[in-house]
Amino acid sequence: MEIDLVSDAQSPQAIRHVGVAVIGGGLAGLAAAIRFRERGWQDFLVLERGDRVGGTWRDNTYPGAACDVPSHLYSYSFALNPGWTRSFSRQPEIQRYIEDVADRYRVRDKHLFDCEVLGATWLADEARWELKTSKGLITSDVMVGAFGALCEPSLPDIKGINSFAGHICHSARWDHDVDLAGKRVAVIGTGASAVQIVPAIADIVGRLDVYQRTAPWILPRLDRRYTAPERFAFRHVPGYQRLARAVVYWAHEAQAVGLTRLPLLMKPMELLARAKLRREVPDPALRRRLRPDYTIGCKRILLSNDYLPTFSRSNVRLVTDGIAEVRENAIVTSDNEVHEVDVIVLATGFHVTDSPTYRKIVGENGRSLGDVFDDVGRQCYRGTAIAGFPNMFLLVGPNTGLGHNSMIYMIEAQVNYLMDAIATFRRGGYRTVEVRREAQERYARTLRRRLSRSVWNTGGCTSWYVDKHGANTTIWPGLSYEFGRMTRSFDADAFHLST
Repeated sequence: MEIDLVSDAQSPQAIRHVGVAVIGGGLAGLAAAIRFRERGWQDFLVLERGDRVGGTWRDNTYPGAACDVPSHLYSYSFALNPGWTRSFSRQPEIQRYIEDVADRYRVRDKHLFDCEVLGATWLADEARWELKTSKGLITSDVMVGAFGALCEPSLPDIKGINSFAGHICHSARWDHDVDLAGKRVAVIGTGASAVQIVPAIADIVGRLDVYQRTAPWILPRLDRRYTAPERFAFRHVPGYQRLARAVVYWAHEAQAVGLTRLPLLMKPMELLARAKLRREVPDPALRRRLRPDYTIGCKRILLSNDYLPTFSRSNVRLVTDGIAEVRENAIVTSDNEVHEVDVIVLATGFHVTDSPTYRKIVGENGRSLGDVFDDVGRQCYRGTAIAGFPNMFLLVGPNTGLGHNSMIYMIEAQVNYLMDAIATFRRGGYRTVEVRREAQERYARTLRRRLSRSVWNTGGCTSWYVDKHGANTTIWPGLSYEFGRMTRSFDADAFHLST
């Protein structure tokens, strides 16, 4: 049933049924929408709780926000951007790119914005999904979860944090109306967001305390502006930009060998990071506190040229004692020191392995995705299909994350798989498609075996890659190219297809 979203945008009750409902309008949901439209499929709808496309890049607008993947890799293969201004793009430029792509491929009209999915339930008798949204009830033959991994902020469970009288915000919900000039600011966390925020605000604030639980490994960020001749070549010389992209892609692919199979090969990177630390932090005592005690790559490797030098500023202090409590105007550490503070920035990451969205999706036997993951862990066949959840596919699902290359490659690979799956589903006139449990379990065993020798399992750290069962259910344990080859076509023999 085709829906005219332009004429009915203000009357959501008119929406009743679509062939495919996509939850999320970030890079994954947008890629799916583009491919659907190119295929000539019109009966789909992207449900986006925000007011526009962009996902992570729409939400993360904190000072210094930028991508740690080179610009030419951080774009769709079918929509290269010859206009990138830098080798590593910043948030506003990436968001503009995403919106430009949505306009170029004319899929904005297939998005329903400001539409939050409150719950999704599988109706077995009708062989369809029922989605309760903030804009009414929607049903679909197929549901695609493109809600991503970095969308639900994780808030720390710290005693007294709700009593804080100053301003507090998560990095992904930055309040640009708050003036930090001269303020006493505390940044809790030292992950990818904090490494960008800290140097960006250090010369504005009066005092900056950075609360570190685990020191990150930091490598140089080879960022620079592209010259006019380079930008001319990207735009006008046939094949030049694709060649540049291919060179960068395969250079990054090479890192996967050390991360996934031979952690010893990460030693040169570690030596580089140690040399960088020595050069940028002259104080030996401070340097020891900023030096990680685990194998590089075990946690996300961060890129920055200005984070470490920031700690040599007179108004910046590294705090490594644990936080005991938060008071009305202060943070108290485990050594009973009271740190007065006006603003708290929570750079504490996201719910990746325990997304609240999992509790909203209810499959067969009335069990939510969260219930299933609680029991058996985040098993997910090829990061895309889950037994007990017919006619549902995930994009950026479990074990599709990368520690070495661009997630957009993985997104496109999954969308290829999704397209072939839906084409098979429609061509055969099937009512349901569901991965076989034995295929899913066999795949999970293969992942565990491959991950057992990776740096993420042997590197001596704890990270957000690991779920409550102690399993790394976030990272893909191989070359991204391997994943692309594996998802090139839909393997129907691994699925129950019923008419």
